[in-house]
Amino acid sequence: MAPSTNPAPDANISTSDSLRYWNSISTTVDGMLGGYPEISRTDLKGSANFFAKLRREQASQSGNSLIQRAVDCGAGIGRITAGFLSTVCEVVDVVEPVEKFAQEVKGQKMVGSGSVGSVYVTGLEVWAPEAQYDLIWNQWCLGHLTDKQLVSYLERCKHAVTIDGWIIVKENMSTNVDGRDVFDQQDSSVTRTDQKFRQLFKEADIRLIKTEVQRGFPKGLYPVRIYALKP
Repeated sequence: MAPSTNPAPDANISTSDSLRYWNSISTTVDGMLGGYPEISRTDLKGSANFFAKLRREQASQSGNSLIQRAVDCGAGIGRITAGFLSTVCEVVDVVEPVEKFAQEVKGQKMVGSGSVGSVYVTGLEVWAPEAQYDLIWNQWCLGHLTDKQLVSYLERCKHAVTIDGWIIVKENMSTNVDGRDVFDQQDSSVTRTDQKFRQLFKEADIRLIKTEVQRGFPKGLYPVRIYALKP
């Protein structure tokens, strides 16, 4: 059988098209979650439970104390920072390429006692961390990076996470019957398979510590998987 001449799905990613799409979206939870604002509570609870397990399983961590510094990558309007990260971190930096979303972050009411630190208005494909983080949180954003960009990004994250810290990836999983990544023309992103993510983690020379599937989302949505990584 002749090899496929079709380009890889991530070859179709266009940063300018992605930014054009997201700049057309409202600065609301409904906008951030594609018309499914009702999943936010379930999502945040799932993330909190997963992170609590990580802390219990790491002897050097005290589950009740706040970690010092986290970064919310592809943060949108700060939904995750306000609703979850502020409850486990003293300071949360934010990386968000869409200016109008980034401007909303500091005005969000934090559920926890943590506060917003630096806000970087830039894309993850070019962001170079300037601090050391106990937690680097990436959710529903890495599909806008090509495979090559994602590996390079994870390699930069490796050098920005503390010795006891974690890099978290929480993303939709492709359900393509042929086991392929799927390109979404609407927002110029790729939904990857679990196998592809694991392959890219290996290419970035980063260790997979723990992974789970998010529970409780409505039928008809992509399954969502969360990964905990360390250098």
